[in-house]
Amino acid sequence: MLLVGCDGPLSALSPAGPAARDIAGLWWAMLAGAGALTALVLVLLAMAFGPPRQITPTRWTHGLGMGLSAVVLIPLLGAGLWVGERILPRDDGALAVRVHAVQWHWEFTHDGPDGPVETRDRLILPAGQPVDMVITSADVIHSLWVPQLGGKMDAIPGRTNRLRLQADAPGLLHGQCAEFCGVGHAVMRFEVLVVPPEDFEAALAEAAGGNDD
Repeated sequence: MLLVGCDGPLSALSPAGPAARDIAGLWWAMLAGAGALTALVLVLLAMAFGPPRQITPTRWTHGLGMGLSAVVLIPLLGAGLWVGERILPRDDGALAVRVHAVQWHWEFTHDGPDGPVETRDRLILPAGQPVDMVITSADVIHSLWVPQLGGKMDAIPGRTNRLRLQADAPGLLHGQCAEFCGVGHAVMRFEVLVVPPEDFEAALAEAAGGNDD
């Protein structure tokens, strides 16, 4: 029953993109490792109630102290660096969307076929293609987060941050502000419309037409 909470439109454990899959995989690996360590501690606790044993101090300091820590932490650090490097934006000419956070909504500026297309609380992405979010803020610190696509990135006044997102398939996803930003924080959410690449320009044109109305 507890695993029901691992699914849903705002669950990072229900990935819909390559970066989110890497993050979710790292989370499951950490969960498994934490479970194994918990089991080890419980075994040691049970052994403590048994008869006294002659154990040298170095077994605890070198074996369980340094040895076990190295076995656990070194692979975890390596996996974290590997995942983090894979989700970084790169200067490879990927499509960019300008994201402006305002208390308490999101403004997205897409490069459409006939000029910039601005949408409010709706991000439009082409499926299967990397897109860089160029993130700024008008007032306080916010944080852009689409749990099913990747990690979080802060929107900081006076500074521009970048976050790369990529969705596997067309569909409707959801994002939110992940940094408390005032009384309207709870409603600072947005939709992510993922469309087939061949329909991307048409979706932008439709959004531009809706803005004109």
